[in-house]
Amino acid sequence: MISIRQKARFIPYLYFISIIIYWFTDINKHNGSTSYLILVFPFLWQIIKPNKSLNLTLGIVFICLSSYLILAFLSDIIRMSSLNIKYLFYGSLFVIANFIMSIWILKISLKRTY
Repeated sequence: MISIRQKARFIPYLYFISIIIYWFTDINKHNGSTSYLILVFPFLWQIIKPNKSLNLTLGIVFICLSSYLILAFLSDIIRMSSLNIKYLFYGSLFVIANFIMSIWILKISLKRTY
């Protein structure tokens, strides 16, 4: 029987897959772009056949992107004339979740033996 701990390592990959699909489905409604499958492929590959170097690369790249996202979000909050509580809540939730999932991917790649 497979334990929850063994399945928990897939959570960050499934999170980023769902975010990518949501963003590009939303973009497709407005602009007609359908090239999101190339962005989903590395995460699907990590679920199907894990690779340590790809996992390490994904972790480092997404930590850098998440750090930039944090700085952009803080800059956007500073420049707001009136604070929108809904934007502040969902935006900070999204930014923190991205950073946590990125660290989780890096932690999996450093800890796990392939």
